[in-house]
Amino acid sequence: MLEFSLPARYQVPSGGNLSDLVHQNAADHPGVAVLSRKLNGTWQDVTAAAFLAEVHRVAKGLIASGVTPGDRVGVMSRTRYEWTLLDFAIWSAGAITVPVYETSSAEQVQWILGDSGAVAVVTETDSHAAVVESVRERLPELEHTWQIERGAITALAEAGAAVTDATVTERRSVPTEDSIATIVYTSGTTGRPKGCQLTHGNFLAELGNVTARMPDLFRTGESSVLLFLPQAHVLGRIAEIAAAIAPIKLGHVADIKDVTAELASFRPTLILGVPRVFEKVYNTARAKAQAAGKVMIFDRAADTAIAYSRALDQGGAGLGLKLRHRVFDRLVYSKLRAALGGRATHAISGGAPLGERLGHFYRGIGFTVLEGYGLTETCAATAFNPDDRPKIGTVGQPLPGSSVRIAEDGEVLLKGPQVFTGYWNNPTATAEALREGWFATGDLGSLDEDGYLTITGRKKEIIVTAGGKNVAPAVIEDRIRAHPLIGEVMVVGDRRPFIACLVTIDEEFLPRWLELSGREPADLAALREDPALLAAVQEAVDEGNKAVSHAEAVKKFRILDTVFSEANGYLTPSLKLKRNVVLKDYAAEVEALYQR
Repeated sequence: MLEFSLPARYQVPSGGNLSDLVHQNAADHPGVAVLSRKLNGTWQDVTAAAFLAEVHRVAKGLIASGVTPGDRVGVMSRTRYEWTLLDFAIWSAGAITVPVYETSSAEQVQWILGDSGAVAVVTETDSHAAVVESVRERLPELEHTWQIERGAITALAEAGAAVTDATVTERRSVPTEDSIATIVYTSGTTGRPKGCQLTHGNFLAELGNVTARMPDLFRTGESSVLLFLPQAHVLGRIAEIAAAIAPIKLGHVADIKDVTAELASFRPTLILGVPRVFEKVYNTARAKAQAAGKVMIFDRAADTAIAYSRALDQGGAGLGLKLRHRVFDRLVYSKLRAALGGRATHAISGGAPLGERLGHFYRGIGFTVLEGYGLTETCAATAFNPDDRPKIGTVGQPLPGSSVRIAEDGEVLLKGPQVFTGYWNNPTATAEALREGWFATGDLGSLDEDGYLTITGRKKEIIVTAGGKNVAPAVIEDRIRAHPLIGEVMVVGDRRPFIACLVTIDEEFLPRWLELSGREPADLAALREDPALLAAVQEAVDEGNKAVSHAEAVKKFRILDTVFSEANGYLTPSLKLKRNVVLKDYAAEVEALYQR
């Protein structure tokens, strides 16, 4: 199939915008908890009426400070309650939010705030404020700065004390569904980040259709979601807007290291994550079983869960499989669900492929991970697996009201109300991306007979070996990366005689691996040529090679004595590899792979 579309289930109100959501919730569900915030170590609910009142107070402060409709306001912060509060306050003032990753460098901050022409910025910490201050003289349009940890919310509320509700009503009525709500800068794996213009209508169309398609996951007064992804990333933003449009209760976690503890205390019914999170949950559980001498039980339980899930797609499990599944549910699965909070039955995953085996494992334990697909330019989820008809291994069907087309060269093209209007101040890039109404994603994929999309790689990342074989690295990289010891992996081989890869080791798992192997703690630099470590990485590579043909299989690998991270410039804020940077800095390692 080369094209597939679904009818819309939600229509964006004419003249509507995102600020309408908090007003509608306060009118329809005034006493319902729509958010929960951590104060003094305890989750405290915030009702729809209380949240609206706080949004108005902050919006008044922005208006009093001179922020006008269409102005850009930056937010540089970790994921937290105040991020969501500021988003809706900025929209209620008629302005545009410009997210900035809290890990951004001074140069990146200058580019984003300068290119967008931001007139104000709210930072979170002293270090964030210092970064902004270091480039402020190069930002002539930046008039106001506030800091969350130094009373920004209170200061804004006090500044706007004299502003009337009528003024807020007037200001928030200026934007329509066609107005820009936010300018989200792409991670920039190559070149300068581009500012994606996403409108109020983009978000309303997307999340209105998502929540309408999966009503059982978005039950007002019953459902809840815990957000721990960066809100500077579009995937984090759609969580806050989906929660508001339903509405359901939303909680925030600033530090990924706190997620396990907060899942247990918040107990969400729905989790939004990326594959690495679900891989780590699995790998940590298996490592604990191994340390307790119960790894054989765990592996049998995992195999049973996978078989059970696969059977669901083939008419259901037989009696023997059902009995084994029931036993392992008591011994293993129930404990894994408890580690995820105990109430969640589903998760929504995006950003990278989860892997078919892990997808079946999670569904088999009673926790279905629904994979989706999208880009910043498509407001995140342009395709997703519905909760009632998921197809493990695919990224689902198109968003209702939109279309997916596969071009002759295999590129995925998208059309629909969720697609951005263009790049800010960059008409050339906009013209290259939007072709006759279709957005060219740069991704390669295929559609099955039911319109479920499978992504196979990136056009720009295709490797052509010396023998002329085209290789999409993502397939094998994702499979190898699923091994608990592997941090990152990058396939190489362009114009080379065979495929090889560079591998980094997971810093968190390495000490555990050494302990489980009965080894003394050791530095990674001293272990690069360790036979046991090489054998373990070879296992990961062998597993990855099962997913591809012989010509695409990794023949050799090199372990690096470093990690790829955003801090050292090898990963983008959304954790994508900067392949050109890795190839440049590790050219000698790549050459070593091809020396006889």
